[in-house]
Amino acid sequence: MSNLVATKNGSVAKSNSNGLTFPMWSSWIDEMFNKEIPTVFTSNFNTGITLPKVNIRETKDSYYVEMAVPGLKKSDFMVDLDNKILSISADAKTEAHENEGNLIRKEFGYSSFKRSFSLPETVNEDKIKAEYRDGILSIHLPKLEEAIQKPARTIKIA
Repeated sequence: MSNLVATKNGSVAKSNSNGLTFPMWSSWIDEMFNKEIPTVFTSNFNTGITLPKVNIRETKDSYYVEMAVPGLKKSDFMVDLDNKILSISADAKTEAHENEGNLIRKEFGYSSFKRSFSLPETVNEDKIKAEYRDGILSIHLPKLEEAIQKPARTIKIA
């Protein structure tokens, strides 16, 4: 004999006389569609690479953006500034040729990404500099002179 029982997650299951519960078909379907999509489906198939991670730090007179993007060349990057939006993008094309006897093989691939950041009003847009070295793209964003925090001082009372 089997009875319908509610499980901890609220789905309906059947229980038999031995006390075992078996999820109903509708519970399996609900569980399948309520799970998070595996990361393989959330990767960016169009670009061939995932979005690179970024470190952003602030000092008293600048902001620094560092992006780990090994395997690219300096010429693969575009760094643009438009209306306080800093955009970093890269397009890379790779080709490999192999020739062994009667076997000829040519493999190619394309990869790209684009990341954009809203800059604060305090950035001096005219003095932004970018550098790519050892797989790290570094962007220096100096602050405007009037935005640099002045050191604390004591004011004498007259």
